[in-house]
Amino acid sequence: MLILFIDHRRVARCCRGVDLFSVFKVRLVRVSTLLLVALPLLTALPGYAQRSDAQPGKALTDSIALEAVTVRGFVPERFMAGLKVQRIDSAVLQLFRFQSLTELLAFHTPLAFKSYGPGQLTSVSFRGTSPNHTAVLWNGVNINQPNLGQTDFSTIPVAGFDQLSVQYGAAASVVGTDAVGGSILLGSTPQPEPGLSLLVGREQASFGNQQTQLGARYGTRLNSAWVLSGKTLLYDGQMNNDYRVKERRGSALEPSTTAQRGLVQDLFFQNTKGQRLSAQLWLTDNQFTLTPQNLTSRELTRTQAYRTLLQYETGPWTLRTAWIRDIIDFGRGDFMELDHTETDRYLYRLEREFRWKLRPPQASLTLRVGGEWSHYRSRVEGYVLPLLTENRGDAFALLRWQASRRWLVSANVRQAFVTRFDPPLTPSVGAEYLVVAEEGHSLRLKGSVGRSYRVPTLNERYWRQLGNPDIRPESGLNKEIGLEEKYSLNRNHHITASLTAYHNRVDDWTYWNPDRNYRVENLQLVVARGLEAQTRWQGQWGHWLAGSNLLYAFTRTSQERIYDAYAVDVIGKQLVYVPVHSGTFSSYLQRGRSRLTGQLQAGSERYYTFDNSKSLPGYVLANVLAETTLLKGPWQGRLQGQVHNVLNTFYLNVKRNAMPGRYYSINFLLTYTNAK
Repeated sequence: MLILFIDHRRVARCCRGVDLFSVFKVRLVRVSTLLLVALPLLTALPGYAQRSDAQPGKALTDSIALEAVTVRGFVPERFMAGLKVQRIDSAVLQLFRFQSLTELLAFHTPLAFKSYGPGQLTSVSFRGTSPNHTAVLWNGVNINQPNLGQTDFSTIPVAGFDQLSVQYGAAASVVGTDAVGGSILLGSTPQPEPGLSLLVGREQASFGNQQTQLGARYGTRLNSAWVLSGKTLLYDGQMNNDYRVKERRGSALEPSTTAQRGLVQDLFFQNTKGQRLSAQLWLTDNQFTLTPQNLTSRELTRTQAYRTLLQYETGPWTLRTAWIRDIIDFGRGDFMELDHTETDRYLYRLEREFRWKLRPPQASLTLRVGGEWSHYRSRVEGYVLPLLTENRGDAFALLRWQASRRWLVSANVRQAFVTRFDPPLTPSVGAEYLVVAEEGHSLRLKGSVGRSYRVPTLNERYWRQLGNPDIRPESGLNKEIGLEEKYSLNRNHHITASLTAYHNRVDDWTYWNPDRNYRVENLQLVVARGLEAQTRWQGQWGHWLAGSNLLYAFTRTSQERIYDAYAVDVIGKQLVYVPVHSGTFSSYLQRGRSRLTGQLQAGSERYYTFDNSKSLPGYVLANVLAETTLLKGPWQGRLQGQVHNVLNTFYLNVKRNAMPGRYYSINFLLTYTNAK
């Protein structure tokens, strides 16, 4: 039976064969459990790390402050001059700790999400492009599923990472493949101060949904030369989606259950000679069941991922190696036989950075050159070969020139190499100029031009009969220009604003052509153009704090080239599920340790036919959150209650799938901190 990603919930069927996942599962769980138990205990022992070199009569409480510890790694934003990059602050990450990346981005960015329901597949449209045109980087590694070419945002917990940046527009010269519409950058940071912090959290929500989190952060001096810091997090969630009302306005609330669990382990080592070593692990297990009570029509999709990363830095050199395994199991009915997909990626990367000081004193030049090689092994029953292997390589040079206090320029180039495929060269150039630089007021002009590309998915190239090994690479040209302004009314009130215009042309857009029985072809030229505006205000009156954030996006994206005589009626029409107008608004009021937050998300109508003859109506969603923090010695308790969809809005995110009305959640996070 043919299962492609056209349905967006079904996945490639694969050969059954040896399930190597079960072999590695026990070992990885044992190692992870050991790290979870041993490291916090070791760091909690007073003077544990100092005893080896303590001198007679010297206090064992001497330590090295970890503020000096920095793990640089590869920060791609440094080489993205001229591009729009939105950094999500830690307060927002904490606010959405018990939710997925979808909920956070939906209320704090103008991105358009396509979701089949709570806990179900959620994909993103970045500036009017497709889900395959968004690169998702975890500590610099692209984690898009190679067979499908995208990431399910409902499976990424906000609690799993410490830093989040949203990069708009093409950045293939810096990021690599998939970064045609934009990139999501997820990162981890070391513990800033020595000590031990333990946490336990629990969320209880409507419809029988719940989540539990257990974690620890730790930092200590190992000896006179080395310091260690790290984070361990276990999460387990169950979405039963037990709706009392089975339909809304004639549209069914699709019954489903979702179980999500995972482990995040980060370790950072640094010595006094500037050497840095980091080891990171992220295990995920997500199981989704559609219509679980109906034996004849129910479907099971289980996705698992093992993500491991090891990075070593010494001086200007950086060496990185990673192993990622993606597993998909799909079945119907009694689930006695599951179709199995298993893909391994082995990645090696070597980089060197050069820095020069220039004149005037503020000027500097940074050049980062490197290469990456990765090996793919994929077992899929529907492919032309039961075991398919592929090699990929990248050579890149990234240049950052701080010409003066006002001028910043970046110029980058990347060439990819893929087995049986020929990706194009992707250069880019961007610049920023500080037009106004006064006390309390700054105005910055930004602009960039860059080419992008996307290596077709393994399904698109190797699926038997419908795949196309001779498919041409998608090639894009992105141009954008923008203004950013910061203004301080006084010492307590600050305003920031930005306005960006862009034009993104994508040639040879890959398409599963329904007129050719869904065979993959290069059929389209798609042009996306639009405007993005954002304004943010923060203020303080005595003991009161307040702030607001408003974003608006105008997105016009359409096919501009016909591929046969019958497709003329789709020329110039808005692409499906991409709203022309979208926006978000959030505002908070805080006094002491208590805070009230309101959130709005709005989108115009979205077409679900290519000729724009049928559409889903626009909607406005509203959330309200109230939280307070209690302190008692080393203990901290954070209590949060949330009302979702306060207006009880009826809306369809995809055709025929109604979304829930008003519902509630409450969570409590208890933290114990033992600072050294």
